[in-house]
Amino acid sequence: MNTYTLRKWMIGVWLLVLFSAIGILFWYNSWVYLIPTPIPQNYKPVPVGSVLSIQGLTPEHKPTLLHFYNPDCPCSRFNLTHFRSLVKAYQSQVNFVVVVMSSKNYSIAAIQERIGLTLPVLFEKSVAEQCGVYSTPQAVLLTSEQQLFYRGNYNRSRYCTDEQTSYAKMALAKLVNHRVAGDFDALALKAYGCVLPVCQMPQ
Repeated sequence: MNTYTLRKWMIGVWLLVLFSAIGILFWYNSWVYLIPTPIPQNYKPVPVGSVLSIQGLTPEHKPTLLHFYNPDCPCSRFNLTHFRSLVKAYQSQVNFVVVVMSSKNYSIAAIQERIGLTLPVLFEKSVAEQCGVYSTPQAVLLTSEQQLFYRGNYNRSRYCTDEQTSYAKMALAKLVNHRVAGDFDALALKAYGCVLPVCQMPQ
C-alpha cells in the first residue's frame, strides 16, 4: 500500500468515525427528549375541573393559558416558535401568562426578551404545584371561571411540528368554541421535558 492509498484509507476511516459519532449523538438527543419526566415522589395530582386560585393572576374574565417556561431548558427553547403562534392566533380571546421555573434570577424584561413577546410573567414556583405541573414546557389552560381545562404537553414533537398532536392548540380551540375538553391520548398528558425546579433532562 503506497503512501497516497494509505492516506485516502485513513481519511475514509476518520470520516466514517466522525459521521458515526454525529449520528449517535443525534440519535441520543432525539431519544432523551422522548423519555417521560419522572413523577415526583410527593406529587399530588390536580384533577381537570378543579378551581384554582393563582397568586398574581388577573383573569380579566377570559380563559388563561399558563406557559410553564424554563429559559435553560432545551425543550422550552424548541417550542418557542409554536408558543408564539398560539399567542398570535388566540391573544384576543385568551390571556397568556408565562410562569418562569428556574433556579436562576431573571427580570420580567429578560424573560419577555427571550420569548419575544410582551406578556405577563410570574415567578412564583408554587403555581406549578397548584396546577400539578412538574416539567417544562407545559401548558395549563384555565376557563374564565378559573377551572382547570387542560394540563399537558404542547406537542409530541420536540419542535412542535406535528399538527396531529398539537395538543395545547387543540385544547385552546375547544375552549374558545365552548366545547368540552374531551379525551387526549397519553402523549398529551404524560409530562415530557425538563424536570422541575431546575433544568435537567430525564436520565
